[in-house]
Amino acid sequence: MELRDAVRGRRMVRAFADAPVAPELLDELIDLARRAPSAGNVAACRFLVLDEPDDVARYWDATLPAERRAGFRWPGLVAAPALVVVAVRPASYPERYAEPDKAATGLGEGQDRWAVPYWWVDAGAAAEHLLLGAVDAGLGACLFGLFDHEPAVADAFGVAEGWRLVATVALGWPAPDEPGRSAHRPRPPLDEVRRRGRW
Repeated sequence: MELRDAVRGRRMVRAFADAPVAPELLDELIDLARRAPSAGNVAACRFLVLDEPDDVARYWDATLPAERRAGFRWPGLVAAPALVVVAVRPASYPERYAEPDKAATGLGEGQDRWAVPYWWVDAGAAAEHLLLGAVDAGLGACLFGLFDHEPAVADAFGVAEGWRLVATVALGWPAPDEPGRSAHRPRPPLDEVRRRGRW
């Protein structure tokens, strides 16, 4: 598949067939995600892969308790056979930028020195690589936030202190589903988003 086709064909899939995703395929997708750009080549993203039914169930128990599932708009999302939680360690960034080749930037003095917290940028780039890799592999994928469930998921899976859980990507073979509420919002035309030479 050409990259431009993967980009244009990517969409959030919220229903999955009852079929597992091979661990080798998941590893290939994680390999693509780890190759995303990273400020200073910090490479501080990690990927918690949940592809065993008990692990997937434990995730949903922590984020969407059984009593709330009956009214959940996307029941097919809970059927995803694999979940990948994208994590990043913000402290790795000032640590890396305190090293001799980056020290002159002053960014090694602490996270508060970063006008743009690149740990979120890098985690987003890694997630996008994962999403595009899924399209290329013929899988469906849906990225969603953990929001106030981040501590519960971190606790349920023994995530080490200092790591932030940025997003979860549900993966599986797509089943028929309906588009999300935002799917009908048109993308702004190129002429509206492009600025050339000045704002």
